[in-house]
Amino acid sequence: MVVTSDSDIFWHELENSDLIFLSIYIIVALIPFINSYRQKTSTALAMVLSLLLVMFVRYVLNLLDIGFYEIQLLAMIPIYSDDPGQIYRFVTAAWLHADWLHVLSNILVIGLVGVPLEQRLGSKRWIIVYFLGFIGGNIAWVITHPESNNPAIGASGAAFGLLGAYMACWPNDEIEFPLLFLIRAWPIWIIVFVRLGLEIYQIYSIQEGTSGETNIAHMAHIGGFILAYLLARIIARGAPSSLTTDDSTPNAGSHNESMRKIAKKNMGDLTEDPWTLAEKPLKGNAGRILQQLKLQGDELETRQAWLEELAENTMCPICNGEIKINEKDEIYRLICTINGEHLFWP
Repeated sequence: MVVTSDSDIFWHELENSDLIFLSIYIIVALIPFINSYRQKTSTALAMVLSLLLVMFVRYVLNLLDIGFYEIQLLAMIPIYSDDPGQIYRFVTAAWLHADWLHVLSNILVIGLVGVPLEQRLGSKRWIIVYFLGFIGGNIAWVITHPESNNPAIGASGAAFGLLGAYMACWPNDEIEFPLLFLIRAWPIWIIVFVRLGLEIYQIYSIQEGTSGETNIAHMAHIGGFILAYLLARIIARGAPSSLTTDDSTPNAGSHNESMRKIAKKNMGDLTEDPWTLAEKPLKGNAGRILQQLKLQGDELETRQAWLEELAENTMCPICNGEIKINEKDEIYRLICTINGEHLFWP
């Protein structure tokens, strides 16, 4: 989205109070990702929370009438794009939004499209695709508006980048999405056809003069989609979900069945357990449960049941803290409640 700016502000003009507010923005933006990494939870959902927290901080600062000029400092302003000292704007602009409607429209796509795409790609590849989306969007905006002094903000390019990557790799996957006044499972290619078609139509209307002035950066949406679409299949090589025909066509079964196959493939090896490696072999009831887990844990449900039993009957082999079962993408693992680095098995 494009917003108006009365003046620009630069780093050397910042006061100590400005640096404090900037630090708050950075901290709240990073906290969800730190927690996601430690708890092994969804990066896509961490991104949703990060965007919401940043918007909340911006809302509070505006409500209190605190004069921190985050738009002028962090937004994408095309006339500064060739300044090496301003290159950070290509990234920071994706965390700022004009209002709650703006951020909610983006996290709708990031959540509903991003989560199943992350299950397909894995977290690291998902982050790359997401970054490609907003970088591609900002590049497209700069190319088409090189002399503009108006700041552009928002994660719309990233959201369209997720759609582009999904379209390139698994266009027949069906996901729950609000479209054509209906909330139901739609194939990705239909979602892309409608959303991208509307963007192209709106750009055409603006060019023809049949549409009024708009503050929506449609070219940024197109740029994010195109860059992610072009590079997605390269990035997806070696991802948890295969790019082969059997794994991406409707005949391969439902998305949930595909995810179960991926989960079974990545369940983890039970041969060596952390208690034996720490020279603290389990005995008694805990040892019996561990033995049953190794014998019967080749199915998702059976492994889950025995891991839950084990979590209730033993402690972390490193710190003797309590352990719990963690689930991500139908893959179950034991983790230490005190420090996730102590135990993450299998």
